[in-house]
Amino acid sequence: MSAPDGSPVGTERSIGQLFASATTEMSALVHDEIALAKAQLKQDVKRGATSGGAFSAAGLLLLFSLPMLSFALAYGIRTWSGWNMAVCFLLSFAANVLVAGLLALIGIVFAKKAKKGRGPQKVAASVKQSAGVLQNAKPHPRPELPADRAPEAIEAVARSSS
Repeated sequence: MSAPDGSPVGTERSIGQLFASATTEMSALVHDEIALAKAQLKQDVKRGATSGGAFSAAGLLLLFSLPMLSFALAYGIRTWSGWNMAVCFLLSFAANVLVAGLLALIGIVFAKKAKKGRGPQKVAASVKQSAGVLQNAKPHPRPELPADRAPEAIEAVARSSS
């Protein structure tokens, strides 16, 4: 088993290695947050496009099919029931309005889902949470130096090893 930087677990790593590891992990975290934001935004756009498509279909159905559908339905009702032609045309129009209303309801449902989709807000909250955790992070306390080891000797070794 090894640490993210490739050094064996349990060995002490230098400050530089720890800093490089922390920087790499922070960079990966930022990239993951951006990818999450993109994915959630794409899903919200898809829902919005579906909503717009349903509204467009409702409008086009009402606009283009009314004359043909109204005549066919009115003559069908007249043939089936023998009622007055005016009543048959009113029933035909009501049926078209009902279908358009159902398509509009589908559009409203998808519009509400797209509006509720709070992908970017979720990512922003996650980033704030990550920043809050990092702000509250405290370094581990350093152990007391033994009396026989002076700080000057440690600095000399640190300078000579770098």
